[in-house]
Amino acid sequence: MDTPFKKASVTRRRLRLIVPGLLVFAAACASTPPVPEVSLQSAQQAIANAERVDAASLAPVELGEARAKLASAQKAVEQEHMVAGAQFADEARAEADLAAAKSGAAKALTVNQDIKRSTGTLVEEMQRKTGETR
Repeated sequence: MDTPFKKASVTRRRLRLIVPGLLVFAAACASTPPVPEVSLQSAQQAIANAERVDAASLAPVELGEARAKLASAQKAVEQEHMVAGAQFADEARAEADLAAAKSGAAKALTVNQDIKRSTGTLVEEMQRKTGETR
């Protein structure tokens, strides 16, 4: 005859076998991160922005690196390596931002040099006119 203690003992043994299996299953399901869509989109937008500000000619190394990192991110996601994909996407965005910043700096430097030349020309002209009126 089964006593309540024997039934409880059987139930405990079953739980000891089932609970770890459920925990492993839950951990496996929870450990797969989602696709890093936001990171990938941010990287794509940053690259597009860098292209708009002419980084292809003013910061080609950085822009090329951003494109390569984005390709690596996409490949990692295809292979279901979501953490690596997110990391590569973040690095791609950073490289693209750097390319855009270098492009802006190069343009600002060119404008600054043009202003210096114009100022130099004006100073020379003012000195010439000042010298002629004396």
